[in-house]
Amino acid sequence: MSLTHRSPGVPDRRSRLRRTWPLAALALAVGVGLGSAGLSACSGSSAHPAAGDTPAGTASAAASPSPGLSDTAAENAKPGTNAWSIPASAIGPQNAIQGYTDQASVTPGQSFKLFVSTTAPSFTATAYRIGYYGGANGREVWQSPSTPGKHQTAQTIAPGTHTVECNWSPSMTVPTQSWPPGDYLIKLVASNGTGQRYVPITVRSTDTTGKIILVAGVTTWQAYNAWGGYSLYHGPSGGPSDRARAVSFDRPYLDPDEEAADGLFFPFDQALVSFAEQHNLPVAYETDVELETEPAQFTHAAGIVSDGHDEYYSATMRQTLTAARDAGANLAFLGANAIFRHIRWGSTQLGADRLIICYKDAASDPMYATDKTQTTQDWRDEPDPRPENTLTGAYYQCNPVDAPYVVYDPTNWIFAGTGATKGEKFPGLVGPEYDRVVDIATTPHPIEVLSHSALTCDGHASYQESAYYTTSSGAGVFDAGTMRWECALGSQCSSHLNAADRAFVRTATLNLLTAFGQGPVGKAHPANDNTAADGVPHSGGLGID
Repeated sequence: MSLTHRSPGVPDRRSRLRRTWPLAALALAVGVGLGSAGLSACSGSSAHPAAGDTPAGTASAAASPSPGLSDTAAENAKPGTNAWSIPASAIGPQNAIQGYTDQASVTPGQSFKLFVSTTAPSFTATAYRIGYYGGANGREVWQSPSTPGKHQTAQTIAPGTHTVECNWSPSMTVPTQSWPPGDYLIKLVASNGTGQRYVPITVRSTDTTGKIILVAGVTTWQAYNAWGGYSLYHGPSGGPSDRARAVSFDRPYLDPDEEAADGLFFPFDQALVSFAEQHNLPVAYETDVELETEPAQFTHAAGIVSDGHDEYYSATMRQTLTAARDAGANLAFLGANAIFRHIRWGSTQLGADRLIICYKDAASDPMYATDKTQTTQDWRDEPDPRPENTLTGAYYQCNPVDAPYVVYDPTNWIFAGTGATKGEKFPGLVGPEYDRVVDIATTPHPIEVLSHSALTCDGHASYQESAYYTTSSGAGVFDAGTMRWECALGSQCSSHLNAADRAFVRTATLNLLTAFGQGPVGKAHPANDNTAADGVPHSGGLGID
């Protein structure tokens, strides 16, 4: 029996949005899935986790960087703090304090405007770089003086697209002199103790040659951002009928869990950032906006890592990744459901590339009459189908699931040192969304299936599969095929993952990223096609068309 899969369609389940995330301090349940089907509940988890091996409350001792340390090691030798954390009890009501920036990312030294609304008389803003820092996971780099507060409510809602844009006055201009590249959280604190919120921003790397770029998936953050009542998933009705067709960066984040407004940084990025810096990997930082605006930044990278949920891509973003792969850059997708939605970019009053357009239906998109290659349905759909597995290797399937991860190819170099054996199960590692390898023309070869995990989703029997393929450029591409891979690098998914799950993922990911930093991994580790292996049970593929 061959390990090949075809994907008949299943009923559309993407309109469902369910929120049952509990609030708690210092851990975030990322057993929830934020994919095509919306959010899935995860119990027994909490808000903002420490991703390293050291408990979150343990700050690293002050240290002077030693001569010869790498940039990553020198940065993480600096004193850390856990003051970046916002306990659930301190979040407060939404209008107590909230804010946004006029840039999704800046270069080191480039200032940005911070727009804040608060019901308090005054507030402070403190910038923390998120890293490892001996397990503290953050370092304070800047703090504003006490600033007069202003309750700002000006906004517009565009008819037709239901795009919400704020028209607030800037509260301050934030300098970034001496801020090293990295992912940052601006912590807003109301003076009267009524609330605290985050405003995320990335200081992007200007030198990415030979480095492993960690890409923050901010387009997906905005897709789920329901501030003002509209996201790309639902409107005020709570359903998809009145959802937005375009969403703007000109507004605060209102996360699906309605917590501290970090975008979706904590569930899908923070553990990876801390893990990479803990292990002194040669990392660089970008957002997926730069895949659109700065494609040359990716061409000479050693590796590019997509975060735990990186669903929304324009044609240019996708082409940037493809060109980098074809130039020898390794790619890793440490989640599932990547590159699933086709988007276009537009402008707002604050500038270009601050509007994400996604009709999710070709016929209703105004571009349908003029350029069908740019209509914003799912990438795999008509009128110009280009399935995501052309780039990711695997193919998105279904949501939600909660299943063991079953090792299929323990001899693969990525699993070296894990001690895993064929058929070994890691409970809870698959979910809530998953990918698998399918037998269609766009599947790249040679491709090696690394896991083969039986499950049932939406009443259909199927399999989750991690995959690894290599190209003629020497690039290697890994797709974890489960959203819980990234969160297993840290302390998240506490109700789903055990110590063995985490140890397995951490060892495999360190193998992967260490090899990425050494150049095109396919030259040393070519994929072995095993999708026609005999004796592997399977049923018909399950997929969403």
